[in-house]
Amino acid sequence: MEAATAVAAPIPAADAAAKALEKKLLDLELPPFPAPAKKAAAKVVAAAPKKKLAGGAGGYVLEDVPHLTDYLPNLPSFPNPLQNHPAYSVVKQYFVNADDTVAKKIVVHKGSARGTHFRRAGPRQRVFFQPDEVSAAIVTCGGLCPGLNTVIRELVCGLHDMYGVTSVVGIEGGYRGFYARNTVELTPRSVNGIHKRGGTVLGTSRGGQDTGKIVDSIQDRGINQVYIIGGDGTQKGAATIHAEVQRRGLKCAVVGVPKTIDNDIAVIDRSFGFDTAVEEAQRAINAAHVEAESAENGVGVVKLMGRNSGFIAMYATLASRDVDLCLIPESPFYLEGKGGLLEFAEKRLRENGHMVIVVAEGAGQDVIARSMRLADAHDASGNKVLLDVGLWLCAKIKDHFKKKANFPITLKYIDPTYMIRAVPSNASDNVYCSLLAHSAIHGAMAGYTGFTVAPVNGRHAYIPFYRITEKQNKVVITDRMWARVLCSTNQPCFLSTEDVEKAGQDDEEPIVPLVEGENSLVKAPPLLANAGDGAALCNGAA
Repeated sequence: MEAATAVAAPIPAADAAAKALEKKLLDLELPPFPAPAKKAAAKVVAAAPKKKLAGGAGGYVLEDVPHLTDYLPNLPSFPNPLQNHPAYSVVKQYFVNADDTVAKKIVVHKGSARGTHFRRAGPRQRVFFQPDEVSAAIVTCGGLCPGLNTVIRELVCGLHDMYGVTSVVGIEGGYRGFYARNTVELTPRSVNGIHKRGGTVLGTSRGGQDTGKIVDSIQDRGINQVYIIGGDGTQKGAATIHAEVQRRGLKCAVVGVPKTIDNDIAVIDRSFGFDTAVEEAQRAINAAHVEAESAENGVGVVKLMGRNSGFIAMYATLASRDVDLCLIPESPFYLEGKGGLLEFAEKRLRENGHMVIVVAEGAGQDVIARSMRLADAHDASGNKVLLDVGLWLCAKIKDHFKKKANFPITLKYIDPTYMIRAVPSNASDNVYCSLLAHSAIHGAMAGYTGFTVAPVNGRHAYIPFYRITEKQNKVVITDRMWARVLCSTNQPCFLSTEDVEKAGQDDEEPIVPLVEGENSLVKAPPLLANAGDGAALCNGAA
């Protein structure tokens, strides 16, 4: 058996791909920033995350998540109380195998490496918290999304029903609530029916990320499990909270539950609330279609959510089949000239007598900014303030057809944005939220920290914070799914050759050489699942 440390092996000079990966792996092992010289510094500077990489004997690279024993090596572990839980008595296998991993990519080419894996989510044989010592806190941040209350409910009930935890509090008003508001006690009784309501019973806000004050509050209140529900900006904040908790040596698990109605979080299959959003968007599209079909040269314009990613607009268009034109942020378009949007609208109205346009809120922002000569502005979360593409597009369409003799149109504009995000989650999202909450609880109880939980290729996994915050998930306009939209709507592509080439380059992933053999970058023995009692080996077995 090989030595227990992971080292970078020499790489032939001619192997450019291997060199690139070696540099990537070495860059991942960045040391943290030096501690500030003055203890009274106003804000905590986030250190570069130290990333846990190791190679499995099966030929993959495991991007592992932090564990409390990484900086508290003498923590005791205890038998998982689930083994005595009556509800689990019929389950053939109580616990996830210690060496189970989830592949980031499941479609590979002949001869390619197994690639990157994440640690599989689920209950472990040993836990690092006794039920009576757990003091958990739950916070919701950012914009509203269907399913927030369901996640809160399932975290509270899951902690209580599965592990016997009785001390759970809610942080009101987002991150700022840690130091500016009192906590609210959460019990299974108090959260029993909240999944039937939209919004969040804890309230939410943007900004307020003062890491030092937040961790001071966590320490003063004796909180040792923090569940943070929010989007990529919130998860970045969670990463800095975890780093500060670790720097202070606190026994506190920091766990993220990814939330974004736009489905723009990288790596994961989908975010909760997305299915509900697509379903609710159908109501608006159906209304626009009825209005357009009932009028002479009727045009229905529907603006849907999608700041940087057009997944809601794309899936709602595919589900509806009544849409004639779908505009998303990833696919540029132009109005005037041959092959432009206005020419297509005129052609479609002459052929069908009506049309429906679905536009994501982030589409065409560069075109609007140029036409209106406006400077960029940003909100409290650092997001770019969007110009109203719906109103702008309606004005352009009306202006165009005013110049056409004997071509009157009737245009109806529907903006259901805040109606969609404020509704309760549907059945599919309710089930999904329950699975997310339970996986988060199992991870925290097992001593894992500094991670987000979500499905990857259908299996729930523990993903390091940095992997979901380094970039956003976007519609790939060179992919077959977008081609299906174009086939459904029969709209023009609007893309130049340069646009297509750029889109293909943006979607390319770096070539990863085989982890085993002469190109090996990481040579390690079977991986330790965790450093506590009953630690098991991760040998890459299927």
